[in-house]
Amino acid sequence: MNNVFSMKDHDVFADSLKGKKILFATFPADGHFNPLTGLAVYLKNTGCDVRWYTSRIYTEKLQKLDIHHYWFKKALEAHSDNFDILFPERNKIKGQVRKLKFDMVNAFILRSPEYYADLAEIHKSFPFELVIADCAFTAIPFVKEKMNIPVISIGVFPLTETSRDLPPVGLGMTPSYTFFGRIKQALLRAITRRLIFGEPNRVMWALLNKYDIPHEHESVFDMLIKKSNLLLQSGTPGFEYKRSDLGENIRFIGALLPFSPGRKKIPWFDVRLTQYRKIVLVTQGTVEKDPEKIIVPALEAYKNTDTLIVATTGGSKTHELRKRYPYQNIIIEDFIPFGDIMPYADIYITNGGYGGVMLSIENELPMIVAGVHEGKNEINARIGYFKLGIDLKTERPKSRQIKESVEKLLKDKIYKENVIKLAKDLRNYDPNELCADYAAMILQKTGGLYPKPKRKKEKVY
Repeated sequence: MNNVFSMKDHDVFADSLKGKKILFATFPADGHFNPLTGLAVYLKNTGCDVRWYTSRIYTEKLQKLDIHHYWFKKALEAHSDNFDILFPERNKIKGQVRKLKFDMVNAFILRSPEYYADLAEIHKSFPFELVIADCAFTAIPFVKEKMNIPVISIGVFPLTETSRDLPPVGLGMTPSYTFFGRIKQALLRAITRRLIFGEPNRVMWALLNKYDIPHEHESVFDMLIKKSNLLLQSGTPGFEYKRSDLGENIRFIGALLPFSPGRKKIPWFDVRLTQYRKIVLVTQGTVEKDPEKIIVPALEAYKNTDTLIVATTGGSKTHELRKRYPYQNIIIEDFIPFGDIMPYADIYITNGGYGGVMLSIENELPMIVAGVHEGKNEINARIGYFKLGIDLKTERPKSRQIKESVEKLLKDKIYKENVIKLAKDLRNYDPNELCADYAAMILQKTGGLYPKPKRKKEKVY
């Protein structure tokens, strides 16, 4: 494990990648698809034959990237925009954990043999040599074991690997390293594995048994990591809980972000950005359609004050919100490139989407986070634990909570200092280059372990 990645190594790796057939495969959700687009374009420009398997909802984006798109055929077209329509019973489910279990089974696990059927058909005309998938793409064991094709999975949210040092994954709990804390966490891990997430685990095991895929009854959270040749985790160890049993096939690669076409000639700008001493950016992400959850409480907290509030709606009820909040200190847009607005902002308010969080850290912005569904609880728990911001632990924060949290972040400098420190850590990585190097290594040597790079662009932990 003492191998070193030098720039000469990278040049050799880049040459070896030319002409290689690589298939990207992602679960149809923006947080799973978008972060991999920059890497796909990078590999295509390196000379790889890059193609992508995912839902039809991403056809337009892939056309703009000039990447061939294989859409779902055997696989059910289930994605965030139509999931409640396909599974109306989901609307009747109460409770965060029960809804998470339903989604794990129906959106992810049961789709895995359908994905496998599509991939086997694709391979007949496009004999891909490597699959790069998001870490929740449940066909990973099928590709690795049934097709004998190596897989790199990309961690697009915090690590889900079970650890003897941590509480169970999925509940948004922060760790305790005391004697009694460890005992409690061990009990909770056992209860979670057998009872809380017992059903998703059993469904996954039954499918693997049906297809004669070997396993050791790992949890769903561990299975996809262990079946990958490598898990390349977006982020750094500084944004992950300390664990003594980190998997040998896990590497940190820095913030892997969506493709950006480069600086526009005319970036987004509003003169009010130069007229206010305090600027708060608030967004509800790309999936959440209800602005009443986060945006409205933030606007209510600071309407007609000396703080500039910039809200991005993702296209949901923008016109209505503008009519409702016609104040000079409020800007409401469908979308603003974060690279244009974050350098001006003092605080970022979000539901905790992982990509936005990584961008916030890169721009040295402390955060206020309010989200518990779709794994946001795990992301937001880390933000609170590492004092990068304040975790409100709710989907619907009150205006008072937001205002008090903003004032606390502005007064207590520890949050800003911690974000600056982590931002510096992120800048030690070149994610696309690292991923390309690992892809080349896997294609040269399938199976086994792969060295941890040690060079200017990445630290060793």
